[in-house]
Amino acid sequence: MATLEDIGVSALINIITAFTFLLAFAILRIQPLNDRVYFPKRYISGERTSPRHSRNFVAKFVNLNITTYLTFLNWMPQAMRMSETEIINHAGLDSAVFLRIYTLGLKIFVPVTVLALLILIPVNVSSGTLFFLRRELVVSDIDKLSISNVRPESIRFFYHIGLEYLFTIWTCYLLYKEYDYVTSMRLHFLASQRRRVEQFTVVVRNVPHVPGHSLSDTVDHFFQTNHPNHYLFHQALYNANKYAKLVRRRERLQNWLDYYQLKFERHPEKRPTGKMGFLGLWGESIDSIEYYKQQIKQIEKILTLERQKIIKDPKSILPVAFVSFNSRWGAAVCAQTQQSKNPTLWLTNWAPEPRDVYWRNLAIPFFSLSIRKLIISLSVFALVFFYMIPIAFVQSLANLEGLERVAPFLRTVIELKFIKSFLQGFLPGLALKIFLYILPTVLMIMSKIEGHIAFSTLERRAAAKYYYFMLVNVFLGSIVTGTAFEQLHSFLHQSPTQIPRTIGVSIPMKATFFITYIMVDGWAGIASEILRLKPLVIFHLKNMFLVKTERDREKAMNPGSVDFPETLPSLQLYFLLGLVYAVVTPILLPFILVFFAFAYLVYRHQIINVYNQQYESVAAFWPHVHSRIIASLLISQLLLMGLLSTKKAANSTPLLVVLPILTLSFHKYCKRRFEPAFRKYPLEEAMAKDLLERTTEPDLNIKAYLADAYLHPIFRSFEEEEELVEVRVDKHQTRRVSPPVSEPSSPSPPRYVYHPPSPPHYVAHPSSPPQYVYQPSSPPQYIYHPSSPPHYAYHYEVEP
Repeated sequence: MATLEDIGVSALINIITAFTFLLAFAILRIQPLNDRVYFPKRYISGERTSPRHSRNFVAKFVNLNITTYLTFLNWMPQAMRMSETEIINHAGLDSAVFLRIYTLGLKIFVPVTVLALLILIPVNVSSGTLFFLRRELVVSDIDKLSISNVRPESIRFFYHIGLEYLFTIWTCYLLYKEYDYVTSMRLHFLASQRRRVEQFTVVVRNVPHVPGHSLSDTVDHFFQTNHPNHYLFHQALYNANKYAKLVRRRERLQNWLDYYQLKFERHPEKRPTGKMGFLGLWGESIDSIEYYKQQIKQIEKILTLERQKIIKDPKSILPVAFVSFNSRWGAAVCAQTQQSKNPTLWLTNWAPEPRDVYWRNLAIPFFSLSIRKLIISLSVFALVFFYMIPIAFVQSLANLEGLERVAPFLRTVIELKFIKSFLQGFLPGLALKIFLYILPTVLMIMSKIEGHIAFSTLERRAAAKYYYFMLVNVFLGSIVTGTAFEQLHSFLHQSPTQIPRTIGVSIPMKATFFITYIMVDGWAGIASEILRLKPLVIFHLKNMFLVKTERDREKAMNPGSVDFPETLPSLQLYFLLGLVYAVVTPILLPFILVFFAFAYLVYRHQIINVYNQQYESVAAFWPHVHSRIIASLLISQLLLMGLLSTKKAANSTPLLVVLPILTLSFHKYCKRRFEPAFRKYPLEEAMAKDLLERTTEPDLNIKAYLADAYLHPIFRSFEEEEELVEVRVDKHQTRRVSPPVSEPSSPSPPRYVYHPPSPPHYVAHPSSPPQYVYQPSSPPQYIYHPSSPPHYAYHYEVEP
């Protein structure tokens, strides 16, 4: 059982560690050599250029300006200068809403901490129950500040119940205000954006096979029939696993060619040469530039043949397609309705934004998705309980006195006072942090196996798994196993009827372990986040051994993004700890406040200068954050009810029964009121934007705008037009570009050519806000051309 002295040792170690990290960051960030590591976001946006240009040799590596070392903490006020609107424009809505989670934590816990410390600490300390139980249980000074110190059947429990009601009402009020504000931010963000390709595009899965017809013909016919006024075209998907490997090989060869050409430009007097043998150590001598040119030429021929082979093979086309519409309204109707009598066919949903698509999972057959989800659910369940073993071991470190009573031979190991303080105050939190280090990567792999087709969905699913793991293992597991180890002597020497009372007294005592965990993870861990030690080392190692061209240097910079699968569950754990222990052991709350304030400052700096978000989900994760804070409230209420029941507080415990019911009712109301804005796109909003766009941009060619929006990334590495001819629609024309004559032609399935009627008229009324009256013209006409060129299609990589 950690004492106040042990907590002090842990605090000292973590404060020194955090200060060391911050000092190292302050020095390293101003060195020209590290500029790309600590300001990659600025490089990507073009706001910053390398400070190593036009300097002497030493100044290219080391900052010789002494004044900058005196202002090493100026990054803090700089991180706070940018407004929320500027952050949205600079880094996106996801980043801005992510920062609001930290401010929400501060809004909730600042008044909660003040009230709990002023009211509950005196109430708990003055009771003195643990003084009479110190011979039966392992107790410390911190436990005397908790609810465990209040004697059974005491009237003082009404203070705890009253504050639990007050904290719940305050938390729900702030959650409602925040949900409302984030929803407004999301709707405003969507409304203010001029145009996004995903607003016009729907992903269709489980397309049925019709005998005698290709899948592309089937998709064309279905949407021409059921969405005749809005369907524009579709892009079919092909299995191109081998093609993708060839593309990656071509990129590596091109990179070597660029390297040797740059080398030759710097030293034109000497032509670069190499050897054909292993790693260029022996063999025939060759001209490196000519060699790689020939290699690229050969692989391009192979790519052309492989592409034609894929297109001609009907088995390579997959029952998935991106379907584009000429209006947001048409896409919204298709994405949000059932398309077929059979609900397992023609499954439509909003297409993720192109950067958000996880291409490999598009190939997974629909029938295997349920099987995959079942297997992964069982695997996660097994993983959670497998981790109980190391968690129990960590708890044994945190409770040396309990083990010492059962196993006296351990007494010699922990006799030294400092070692004992280190083992109990610092090592348990550090050990748990190490055990959890590899877990997010494992859970992300599991989420990918489940078959989700968007990175944002993958990260939310991985975050959900991680949250359940943290709830069961880190929170409940630490309490249960920790109590068992800690009070083992008491369990073995008392009657079974007394065990519930012992557990009721013991659970609040686990606050000491969570305090050490918060300091390790929330103080030193956050300081290590801003230091970016791992990216720093990797960047310099790549620069030394792998970087050959400027393209390589940009890849080595790797700014990364906010790690939602790990960061969000950790944040939700802090909300859980704060809400549970606010009434039980209030002394934990100041440590959580330090975490929220420090983490907010650090992540603000990282979002402004470092992270470059891979996608923009428009705050789609917020409903999950809201739900899990509600879950934390429910857990805190149920835990308090259980504690009071062990305290024989029969008169006061029933007062808490209504609180979970009220909390669930509040959650249900918020879910109905706000969540639809995160799940669906209002038809009213879609039509309004369509009408406004057609009025302001009557000559907009939406077909050309959408043509290659969902082109697979493996084809974007080619700059030659002939390499893209089979996979994209020309941006400046509405017809398909014909392939080169030298290439064999691919099969030409029929195409429907859309002949638009006369443009509709929009009459604007000079009122505020403007109103647009739609005057429809004659219906559109579709003319079938049986011999038209091939449809638009592209290939994509399949996960092996």
